Amino acid sequence: MNLSKYIEINSKMRFGKPVLIGTRIAVSDVLNWLANGMNSKEIISDFPELNKEQISACLHYAASRENYLGIAS
Repeated sequence: MNLSKYIEINSKMRFGKPVLIGTRIAVSDVLNWLANGMNSKEIISDFPELNKEQISACLHYAASRENYLGIAS
């Protein structure tokens, strides 16, 4: 997945947190909603500017960060 199509980091927006392009919604916001039991349909219902591809991009972003950082020993 080409994450740069969905996610940007701009130091002038949300204190430089990764956000979904065209929104002020941080990747961490979406991940927290998912972690707290919301599903994609519920998130999109609350935030109709989002779509399934953007939510999937957030998950891919988190997975790629985890693979990059690995597990601290």
